[in-house]
Amino acid sequence: MKKAIFATLAFAAAVAFAGQAGAADALKATLDGKSEVPATTSGGTGKAELTFDAASKKLTWTVTYSGLSGPATAAHFHGPAEASKNAGVAVAIPNAATSPVKGEATLTDAQAADLMAGKYYINIHTAANPGGEIRGQVTK
Repeated sequence: MKKAIFATLAFAAAVAFAGQAGAADALKATLDGKSEVPATTSGGTGKAELTFDAASKKLTWTVTYSGLSGPATAAHFHGPAEASKNAGVAVAIPNAATSPVKGEATLTDAQAADLMAGKYYINIHTAANPGGEIRGQVTK
């Protein structure tokens, strides 16, 4: 009887561990004008829901936004940078002119490390705010 219980527990632990090892990380970002550096007075807002699979290094996203000063002209992941700093484009977000924006990219090892360390942000650009109208740091 003890062997059966032990075997069942060992099997359950193995299944639980295997499920966690293959699980994708859920990430998010909340975008607004005050998070831009320097801040904008935009009434625009947005959110991003992301998943990152460490095994394949595949990043998948859905970004929604509204209330911008005009049509979105571009959107990007920028990094590496903390919330109070700016950085160059790390990953383009194509087809950002209409919300929601869905996409995916395969990251390099360095990009994956920066993403999981909280050093990426998303911003959405408009003609009135070519440097970025709304921004949000990507977090777990």
